[in-house]
Amino acid sequence: MNRRRDWRFAFVQILTFGRVPLIFVFPAVALAAGRPLSGVAFGVAFGTMLASALTDLLDGYFARKLGVASRLGAYADPLTDKVFYLTSLPTLVYLAGVQGERGHAGLLLVMTIFFLLRDQWVSFMRSIGALYQSDARANWSGKARTLVAFPAICVAFYHLGAPASWPLTIPVALVWGLEIASIGINAISIWVYTRHYGPALLKEMSSDH
Repeated sequence: MNRRRDWRFAFVQILTFGRVPLIFVFPAVALAAGRPLSGVAFGVAFGTMLASALTDLLDGYFARKLGVASRLGAYADPLTDKVFYLTSLPTLVYLAGVQGERGHAGLLLVMTIFFLLRDQWVSFMRSIGALYQSDARANWSGKARTLVAFPAICVAFYHLGAPASWPLTIPVALVWGLEIASIGINAISIWVYTRHYGPALLKEMSSDH
């Protein structure tokens, strides 16, 4: 039984940490290939991006399904999410800039800032909350952010990198709408965590030590 559990645990960890090399393939191909991207280059970059997003959904599902949810997984999953954002979002800003989409590049830059700001703020508030044994579990706003962010990033890359010969064309309004929604859900998440850990922050600010 323990051997079976060990196999299941290893399988879930492979899904979680296997995302990391996939995450770096996307920016490497997107930045190293010529402009515009060839069908092969775009297919590889977009495929690894989708695979990374898919494994993010599957590792949590299988961890619960196979009964091997762990503290390691609970910490590793948001870490790999952050690595994905740190690599993909600046890459999108760069692609929009070199293609002359200055307004789009500006929106993506704002989106990047909100993602980084939210992650740093949540880490800070959780650290303060830990001083007062506040519940540190992820809440709905973090899950909602993931559900909005991954489609937004994938759609943005398709819009910026897909060869002109590919038949699918994504409306610009949809691309911008998803990015604005991502900014909004990050702002909401900042507010949710601030409200949750605010009492602990006020206690620490008013303490004598």
